[in-house]
Amino acid sequence: MSELLGLPIHSALNKPNLVLGGERELMMFTGLISATMIFVTLSLQSAIIGFFLWFSFSSLIRYMAKSDPLMSKIYLKQLTHQHYYPAHSTPFRK
Repeated sequence: MSELLGLPIHSALNKPNLVLGGERELMMFTGLISATMIFVTLSLQSAIIGFFLWFSFSSLIRYMAKSDPLMSKIYLKQLTHQHYYPAHSTPFRK
């Protein structure tokens, strides 16, 4: 339809928001937790753990985004659905 009207559809309008190849919220939360571990405690052990958490979780989040860019939102939505839907022909059936 847009080709008929001559209006371009930009791909940025229908692509998900990804930061560093992963979901925006998950990557920012991982960065926040890792930075907190590195800079607040100021010890070598917590810095090593913080860097390990950042690299491991960010690679896991990127892997998830390659499979489905909105995987965490879909998972949270799936948790709200019923576990069993009985077979009925209509929702108004008694």
